[in-house]
Amino acid sequence: MWSQQSDTSYKKRVLEASEVDILFSYYDQDGQNAAVTGGEGTEELTDATSSIVLRMPMNEDDILTVDVGLSAYTSASSSNVNPLDGGLLVSPFDASSGESRKDVLVYINPSYQHSSEDRNSIWSVNGYVSSEYDYFSIGFGGSFTKLFNERNTEVTLSANVFLDKWNSQYPIELREGFFDDRISGNGTYSPIFSEFEDENRNSYSISLGFSQILSRKLQGALFMDLVSQNGLLSTPFQRVYFSDFEDFYIDDFQLADNVEQLPDSRFKIPVGGRLNYYLNDSIVLRSYYRFYWDNWGIRSHTASLEVPIKLTDKFTLYPTYRYYTQTAADYFYAKEQALSTFVHYTSDYDLSKYNAHQYGVGVRYKDIFTSARVFNFGLKAIDLRFGQYERNDGLNAFIITLGTTFVGN
Repeated sequence: MWSQQSDTSYKKRVLEASEVDILFSYYDQDGQNAAVTGGEGTEELTDATSSIVLRMPMNEDDILTVDVGLSAYTSASSSNVNPLDGGLLVSPFDASSGESRKDVLVYINPSYQHSSEDRNSIWSVNGYVSSEYDYFSIGFGGSFTKLFNERNTEVTLSANVFLDKWNSQYPIELREGFFDDRISGNGTYSPIFSEFEDENRNSYSISLGFSQILSRKLQGALFMDLVSQNGLLSTPFQRVYFSDFEDFYIDDFQLADNVEQLPDSRFKIPVGGRLNYYLNDSIVLRSYYRFYWDNWGIRSHTASLEVPIKLTDKFTLYPTYRYYTQTAADYFYAKEQALSTFVHYTSDYDLSKYNAHQYGVGVRYKDIFTSARVFNFGLKAIDLRFGQYERNDGLNAFIITLGTTFVGN
């Protein structure tokens, strides 16, 4: 009798009901160091991203998550892959009206998670597929999490693989058959360009995370990633201008001497940690630090602080600050600083030496009782955030994000 009651006792589900996250973000940037135009030119870009994340309990122990979304951008910078289909005057600081000024990325990211009977072990597998005009990516991976010490200690090991392929789009003046009688300069325009033979890019990563509750008010976490990439790591449409080549123009637009040439392998190691301190019932301090190293010569430091302030039982304010600094890659050269005899070179300012500040604020509404309802779903949370990004090379950007979480019956 007692044995039968024990066998049929209730077991709490990992996820009690289906949840739906609806996310939207709008990003806007501008600057004067576009890699598409060899490190000088407009970096104006806008991007609107929307996604839906559906989490469904398959049984007491398993959760299926499906994340689908799309990102649509318009870029004055990338429009200059072909600057000749715009207005009458061609300039690296103006956008053209051609197809290269816009694109749409579509992706799907399903994952499946299983928890053990005692909830101290969690396995998961995931997949990923995305597509845009000049790039296709497919990925897969998995993770294992183990909880110890009455769940005060957590260790996670994960691995992911991405197998990507370019559909290379080269600057218009480097394409076969290009001719324009407006070219001006001394001598004959003769770039050293040749198309990339291998358009594949593969990435492999292993991640280790460790989290520990240190006291009633203090929680810490450490993490480390090992990332290896090989294949076409150059961006095919990013121009480079050499110091030992004559300059050639169409109007105010300088024609490429070549596209960037980067090594076909890269190894990255980010190491970092988090420390969260519960100050009182209204304020929590969330700190983060990461050190990054790679074999291209980049060393970077990231530090951030977020201070959630509980205004009421349902509303929380999130002021944030983030600082970032990095050294330049071994292969970075400003416009007309590289020599044509070099093996590797780029004028992409994302690989230059710079530092950046990001300021942000957010507000979160959370109602665990989901008293507000839309159709058969209860509204659990709304998150609205704003971030301002400023880089010392002149790149400035802002982002607005809106997220909502609904819970089914």
